[in-house]
Amino acid sequence: MSTDEKFMQRCIELAQLGAGSVAPNPMVGSVVVHNGKIIGEGYHEQYGQAHAEVNAIQSVKDKALLKEATIYINLEPCAHFGKTPPCSDLIIASKIPNVVIGCIDSYSEVAGKGIAKMSDAGINVNVGVLEQESLALNKRFFTFHNKKRPYIILKWAQSANGYIDIDRANNEKGVFWITQPATKALVHKWRHEEAAILVGKNTINVDNPSLTCRNYEGNSPIRIIIDQKMRLDYGGFNVGDRKAQTYVLSEKEVISKGKLQFIKPADFTIKSILTTLANLDIQSVIIEGGATTLNHFINADLWDEARILTGVNSIPNGTPAPIVQGIVSEAYAFGKDQIKIIAHA
Repeated sequence: MSTDEKFMQRCIELAQLGAGSVAPNPMVGSVVVHNGKIIGEGYHEQYGQAHAEVNAIQSVKDKALLKEATIYINLEPCAHFGKTPPCSDLIIASKIPNVVIGCIDSYSEVAGKGIAKMSDAGINVNVGVLEQESLALNKRFFTFHNKKRPYIILKWAQSANGYIDIDRANNEKGVFWITQPATKALVHKWRHEEAAILVGKNTINVDNPSLTCRNYEGNSPIRIIIDQKMRLDYGGFNVGDRKAQTYVLSEKEVISKGKLQFIKPADFTIKSILTTLANLDIQSVIIEGGATTLNHFINADLWDEARILTGVNSIPNGTPAPIVQGIVSEAYAFGKDQIKIIAHA
């Protein structure tokens, strides 16, 4: 690993600390280096607050060193006024002579403008250090702006013999746990890292889930429920507790506001539902089922990755787990459970 790659890797590590807290902004980390030594570092910690470059520059104790320093950022500095001033202007004003960037920000408000502004000011700009890693870090952000839809994660737990749920022919209700209790904390961490979580009405009716991050300290995602015919009375379910922002997608017109709202999509195709989520500025969504809802996304070929948790026990009979085709990016044991992450090919 080269010197530039080493410092860029540190930017990526810092950026990841903002997961679940900075959306709809991207995750960004930055380090300031003088004579091969880091003299300042920072990351975007909270949406609406200072960007990574600001925090990194402010952390430098001897500001006189900035005129001889290099600043590393995993994403092109912004060039427009949003909730904060342009970071490219701050770098220019700080008289930092060298900038190393992981990847260009394809968001239309930036899209090379920050690089051009700094280059025009006489700054030496190097782009593309750990570019693929930098792009992967903000895959949600780039998917949202380039494809005009959220980044879609399919997630389910399945038995050792491939069932996602028990046979509920007799209308049994209640959660049937397939994975070990310790795995729940990991799933809640995953929820925290995404903007929204989506299920169908059957999952609400049968399992009565809360869809929050109770076993992980962090913000809970926005809850999305598909209930086209408005079959359920949400006052009687956990998702109606108004403890997290909740949207029910229904074809019926309901006047609503606050943390439990009812929205009517143009129609109930997967594309239309995703457009509705995009209009709510939701950049990523984790689909937690049930099987019918998951298969709708798979059949529409609208998903980006699948996270499959496999338990140790078998189920005699039940609902078959979905099947996806893609590239296995990760496979590992988590306690007694097995986890496989499949990227869309």
